[in-house]
Amino acid sequence: MASNRILKPQASLQASRASSTTLLDDHRFRALLSDQDWGRLPLAVWRRFSKRLADGATVVYVGEIDEVDVSRAGWWLAQTARAIGGPLPLVYERGAPMIVAVTEDAACGGQTWTRICSRASGFAQVIHSCKRFEGPTGLEEYVGYGIGMALVISVVDEAMCFSSAGYSFQLGPLRLPLPQWLTPGDLIVTHRDLGEGRFRFTLDLVHPRFGRLIRQSAVFREAVS
Repeated sequence: MASNRILKPQASLQASRASSTTLLDDHRFRALLSDQDWGRLPLAVWRRFSKRLADGATVVYVGEIDEVDVSRAGWWLAQTARAIGGPLPLVYERGAPMIVAVTEDAACGGQTWTRICSRASGFAQVIHSCKRFEGPTGLEEYVGYGIGMALVISVVDEAMCFSSAGYSFQLGPLRLPLPQWLTPGDLIVTHRDLGEGRFRFTLDLVHPRFGRLIRQSAVFREAVS
């Protein structure tokens, strides 16, 4: 079965043209994985991470939170992080609606990700970040205020995993690594296909001393206009 999957990319390019107007021509994520790892991913994941949009174009995914777990330390960390734009989840309600918009951004050399999560009361939380194809691992998540996080991509049980590999502070052309005691811990984001156009997006933040701080999982599907 695994060997058949490794052969899929060539055949899938032709098959997808009949059902999609978006060419699978973005190899930036693909280049960060070995052929063997890329071949273990479901076809739907290939398509999702191979959409090269025109500059400024956006693809939108809609879903809702289906699992959330936040420790007391994690809650305080998320509140403190509001000083740098609030990059960590602040909505801890199962069933809360969420929208993710991915926009091609030539200015940052990558993609701008905007996550909007509704709350039972008050304004929705909006998280902005930019995935840039640069840095020591070839991919980093920039959250603003000079703070960035290097990412390593791997494949685990047919899911694509993005794992933190060090945090940094950028000051002009300088990229200064942050000491471990100034970082929130190990961040792992998992993208798992569920079939029928759905996928699960899970965020886990684990601190070496305080254990799991935050876990948030949501199920999405691409919005169709």
